[in-house]
Amino acid sequence: MQAYAKDYLNDVVENQGKLFDFVAQTYPDKDTKDFIQTYMLSKTRKSIDEAKAYVNTMDARTLWDYFTETENYTLKSGKAMEGFMPDWLGEFYAYYQWYFNMPSAEVVKKVSIDFLMKAYYGLHDLDLDLAVKKVGETK
Repeated sequence: MQAYAKDYLNDVVENQGKLFDFVAQTYPDKDTKDFIQTYMLSKTRKSIDEAKAYVNTMDARTLWDYFTETENYTLKSGKAMEGFMPDWLGEFYAYYQWYFNMPSAEVVKKVSIDFLMKAYYGLHDLDLDLAVKKVGETK
């Protein structure tokens, strides 16, 4: 059994990818990695894990606003991720969480951001389902 109805899956995967990309592109002097870590451990992301329709159906910009207000989050200074990496990481984490039916807070601990950043170059050209299964086999 998956974390929530498959009907939400494509929206959650796409929106999380767009959210991570939005943060990286909009704030080039801020730490994208810290944002991703904090987001994956947040009450906001837990609401998505629990299929709360209000949060599951938000677009990336609305989700960003909701997250910063709900979590009282401020970006830390640092370097933003570049290229397609933040979008792919967002999609990967969302699909992995759904596919293996585990809380997002556990996903980011089991599959670290550093691991995914290194694995990105070998995985990002694969179908997302296949990439998630490959990483799931090794973790």
